[in-house]
Amino acid sequence: MFTSLTPSIIAFSVAALVIIIAGTQLARLADRLADQTGLGEALFGVLLLAGVTSLPDFAATLSAAVDSRPDLAMSNVMGSMAVNLVFLGVADIVYRKANLEHAAASSVNLMLAGLLIVLLTLPLLAVFTPSITLLNVHPITPVIVAAYLFGLHLVLRTQTRPMWFPRQTNQTVSDEPDKHHHGSLTTVWLGFISMAILTGAAGWVLMEAAKEIADDTGMSDTIVGGLLTALATSTPELVTTIAAIRIGALTLAVSNIFGTNCFNMLVVAAADAGYSEGSIYHDMAPVQMTWGLVSILMAAILLLGMVRRETYGIGRIGFESALILAVYTIALGLVMVGS
Repeated sequence: MFTSLTPSIIAFSVAALVIIIAGTQLARLADRLADQTGLGEALFGVLLLAGVTSLPDFAATLSAAVDSRPDLAMSNVMGSMAVNLVFLGVADIVYRKANLEHAAASSVNLMLAGLLIVLLTLPLLAVFTPSITLLNVHPITPVIVAAYLFGLHLVLRTQTRPMWFPRQTNQTVSDEPDKHHHGSLTTVWLGFISMAILTGAAGWVLMEAAKEIADDTGMSDTIVGGLLTALATSTPELVTTIAAIRIGALTLAVSNIFGTNCFNMLVVAAADAGYSEGSIYHDMAPVQMTWGLVSILMAAILLLGMVRRETYGIGRIGFESALILAVYTIALGLVMVGS
């Protein structure tokens, strides 16, 4: 799509800026829709906002897979999931009243963290299975889709018929609908859909530009996907999460991150389906497994933090946030050295 480095850098920057602007609007519209539709922040974050903020990842990853660049595709989606979890640590730093995982305690968020760990193990297990495909799709790919759908069913059951309730404290911010929103529901939906389309289109442009940058600069697909495009396509998650915190929608902020990562496993499945050379799990470089393993580790740490519910940590940052920031920094260094 782009034929030289300078236009590619300009296109990449403009697409990233569009994602930032659209993401800010998405958070505000999502909070209004969560209240006006009666779904609540947790379910809206999982069912709709997560899918929308994953559109840049979907567009970018599928574009790379169709172009037969497995390292770029998988490093982008796996790297994005790791970055998204880091964003929860950043969000904890932004929210100064208490530890974010304490304030946004929710049975749905606990279920999502557990589901994410289960889903992340599947493509990693596929690496150690025979490189066989059926209709050009590895057998683990439909398993990922089925596991996601079953997990979503469990999440819905957890929301409607919870068997676990967080202890309410002075720092707990419950998901209470705001009944003072103005504007028709149709108008809000149109705005939400418009921002979703804009975000997805920007994600596609972003990856096209990134591929040209990788070719012209000699950077490896692993570095470009795991660092450059992973950060850029994850920008909607960061923007919507911070925006949600600023308007007091803490449950929406946390469920958006976990829900997005779970939805991104469908992006992994789409990448395998769109890759025409066989099993994408076997054609990607072994270093891509690092991001999957790191994401499992960080999700488990966050799960411990949500169960422990530390009210305040050092500098009002929870122990889990400090740990995931440290884990990501070390992992990033290892990946860059290994690439």
